[in-house]
Amino acid sequence: MILNNKYIPTTEFYSQIIDSLQDYSIFTLDKEFNINSWSSGSTKIFGYETDEVIGKSFNIIFTEEDLKSGIPKKEIETALKEGRATDNRWHIVKDQSQFYAYGLLFPLIGSDGEKLGYVKILRDLTERKQSEDAIRKYVRDLEDLNTHKESVLAILSHDLRSPLAAIIGNADYLKKEFHKMKPDDVQEMLDILYKSSTDELDMLDYLVEWARIKYASDVFSPTTIKLTEYINKVFATLNEAASINTINLHHEIGADTSVFADGKMLISIIQNIVSNAIKHTEKGGTITVSAKSKDDRIIVQVKDMGVGMSKEIMENLFTPKMKTLSEARKRNKGAGIGLLLVKGFLEKNGGEIWVESIEGKGSSFYFTLPIEKPLYKTGSSDEIMFDEST
Repeated sequence: MILNNKYIPTTEFYSQIIDSLQDYSIFTLDKEFNINSWSSGSTKIFGYETDEVIGKSFNIIFTEEDLKSGIPKKEIETALKEGRATDNRWHIVKDQSQFYAYGLLFPLIGSDGEKLGYVKILRDLTERKQSEDAIRKYVRDLEDLNTHKESVLAILSHDLRSPLAAIIGNADYLKKEFHKMKPDDVQEMLDILYKSSTDELDMLDYLVEWARIKYASDVFSPTTIKLTEYINKVFATLNEAASINTINLHHEIGADTSVFADGKMLISIIQNIVSNAIKHTEKGGTITVSAKSKDDRIIVQVKDMGVGMSKEIMENLFTPKMKTLSEARKRNKGAGIGLLLVKGFLEKNGGEIWVESIEGKGSSFYFTLPIEKPLYKTGSSDEIMFDEST
């Protein structure tokens, strides 16, 4: 529009500018937080055509997790209080996939001070987020590799070498003194040698499996798995060990309960935890495996009626320290590297593990696994400035 030989920008002019910003989603909300304008950049990013979103709630762009946390309301409150609200977070598009964006929300105020609504501006930073996460993961993997290298070397030099030296010493004594020893003493020493040897083999097997899965990514093949099938497989394997001490293995998991995980790793996870529970449970006790869903995850509980653990033991249970492993072996607790293996497998599958225990009353191990293949992997992110170049 031309006024007094001067060009005055019109509303249409500003709309054209907004629509030219294809890397940005710009839309407005009315006072009830419903969408009442939608740029072409918004259509490109979210997939919704204008007539599909006009009149729809602001909530349509937020993840289920953010909706439960009340994020939309908090954004509005911050914008009203401080004049604007900014955030970095994942958002939902039309096909239910997600993208990572920097967002800015500020109130629209009329010339007379009346609140007219709100403007929301989003910039898609998914590629940058993924690149940053990949760099962070690479750095973590390098640090992790160094940590595990030191742990494995410590275990090889101490937890394997020292007991092996004792086995050789006992075998040498038996070889030299066999003819002078009583049959019962010979039998006792042979029993000790056999147990020590099998313990060493178990430890070595754990180390080999741990290293194989940790660093051979080609063997990692997660898929949707019926949890009960794997629980039953483990129970069948450990039933004899449990029966010796009249321990009852019981699960309360529905036949339709599924997780997304690598099958070999899942077997090892369950077997290690249940096997440890058997070692700690008194005769006639019960070990119960149960599961419940929370958000997009399954939480599995393995509860025993055993001796329980002190707070100090629990704090070091999943820490790869040579001293911790050695002490666990001396006490015949059987946790040691087996639980480190479990922790590594769960992290590989996007899960976690923790324990609750009371001395004298038993322990409950909990671990999580995703129900379905994750759409993305979240990670902590530093503030990403809105006006930085891509």
